[in-house]
Amino acid sequence: MAYNAVEMKDWQISEEAEKNMPTPDEFREKLGLTKDEVLPMGKLAKLDFMKIIDRLKDQPDGKYIEITAITPTPLGEGKSTTSLGLIEGLGARGKNVGGALRQPSGGPTMNVKGTAAGGGNALLIPMTEFSLGLTGDINDIMNAHNLAMVAMTARMQHERNYNDEQLHRLTGMPRLDIDPTRVEIGWIIDFCAQSLRNIIIGLGGRTDGFTMQSKFGIAVGSECMAILAVAKDLADLRERLNNITVAFDKSGKPVTTGDLEVGGAMTAFMRNTVNPTLMCTAEYQPCMVHAGPFANIAIGQSSIIADRIGLKMFDYHVTESGFAADIGFEKFWNVKCRYSGLKPHVSVLTTTIRALKMHGGGPRVVAGIELAEEYTKENIGLVEKGIVNMVHHIHTIRKSGINPVVCVNRFHTDTDDEITVVRRAAEQAGARCAVSEHWAKGGEGALELADAVIEAAESEPALEFLYPLEMKLRDRVEKIAKEVYGAAGVSWTAAAEAKAKMLEDDPKYADYATMMVKTHLSLTHDPTVKGVPKDWTLPIQDILIYSGAKFLCPCAGTISLMPGTSSRPAFRKIDVDTKTGKVQGLF
Repeated sequence: MAYNAVEMKDWQISEEAEKNMPTPDEFREKLGLTKDEVLPMGKLAKLDFMKIIDRLKDQPDGKYIEITAITPTPLGEGKSTTSLGLIEGLGARGKNVGGALRQPSGGPTMNVKGTAAGGGNALLIPMTEFSLGLTGDINDIMNAHNLAMVAMTARMQHERNYNDEQLHRLTGMPRLDIDPTRVEIGWIIDFCAQSLRNIIIGLGGRTDGFTMQSKFGIAVGSECMAILAVAKDLADLRERLNNITVAFDKSGKPVTTGDLEVGGAMTAFMRNTVNPTLMCTAEYQPCMVHAGPFANIAIGQSSIIADRIGLKMFDYHVTESGFAADIGFEKFWNVKCRYSGLKPHVSVLTTTIRALKMHGGGPRVVAGIELAEEYTKENIGLVEKGIVNMVHHIHTIRKSGINPVVCVNRFHTDTDDEITVVRRAAEQAGARCAVSEHWAKGGEGALELADAVIEAAESEPALEFLYPLEMKLRDRVEKIAKEVYGAAGVSWTAAAEAKAKMLEDDPKYADYATMMVKTHLSLTHDPTVKGVPKDWTLPIQDILIYSGAKFLCPCAGTISLMPGTSSRPAFRKIDVDTKTGKVQGLF
């Protein structure tokens, strides 16, 4: 049954769909899971990853489908909606299908982008629980991450206050001699809180901490979230959490969570996060939620764990990557697939007429402000000029050896002639193209997309990584910049280049993944530059070291790990019906 997505809000559709939502026990029977593999948590359940993967280890994998997008407007172009629509469309074709999405951050949920539950009839339910903390993974990550900061700052205070003999007697540990000017991490909170980007801590007396400059980042950008996305199991999670670099000492040696003896306690906070949460679409196909968003500053992928068990449970498993193909897909391709050993059959490139018009020179798109009429009325000229952005991303996907399928996520203002332009360009670039109306019609509106994906998935994947692990860091960055972003070259600040040389000379970092940090609103480092610019240089200003996740993160341009809340935030429209306790206003 498709709901009237024009007249009903997403939270209202979720509320109606929840009336017939299967219980955890009903899903257990539907998925063929044993009783001890499903861990009920109210309306929802977690799946016991280790038990499921052990029992199904000899089961052949299903078809592996990844969802990405062209460079989006600030409104987003509907990757989650397309993911859920495709799951519903494959379900309508009678396929055994499921998926894995990322858990939304409270930052965008309470800001301008809204939740990541999809929309209309392509919706993940129950939406309220999904949008407001779910089963607590992000809260556990915040506790684990901030405990590492507590351990480090307390250690710095005690080392300042006591001599070596007193320190050893009190702690039983040697002096770590942390350099306060070389602290690598800060605190985290799951909101867009620009006032916390740069702070001073430890004000007061000698018992009030160590006085120094510090910072906050958004929770989903934490290395703990990155570790959850790539960990293979609880033992792997434990090892990685013990290897996070929190700072450097005054001789330049890394100081880790293991040195602080805090990795075990961090794992205790995160022990339950290894199990994905089971939810479903508005048409009741199963979909797991695991790991988090923000592929511009984090890995931004649903987890390897969820994909591993999804491929065992489903004949078609749909997984989501953050933002556009230049960052989300590139990280999926060269990091996640390398770590997991999994080979995707298809990558779906979510495309909208709205975004193509923006790349063709349309007026600025600002979240919370009504769209200019160029976006709501036919304008083939703008679409034709903006097509280059879509074609660029098609070529990136094809470079990986994965089959591309362009999904035109159709809005009611899109015209047939505009869509014809997109279809022709996509097919000329070597991609299948399907128009999908999943937002308005659910699975029935996504049949063309489902058919295109089924056909594309019949070809065996021929995955080839963009670079070998033996390639030096600066050479990798150059290759990504030129072949994925379309840059003419790369420039490095003196500090960033010195750091790169240090990392290249240390064999410990030789097999670390390259995790680019860059704006999602442009192929370049500058969010105002649209389309496919030529003859530009990618500036690298710093390199973050995620030694637990084993990532080196070159930062392109000016980008903050803490987004800001806008002047028209979503929280102004969110409320609770005090008679029923139901949340209203989520989108």
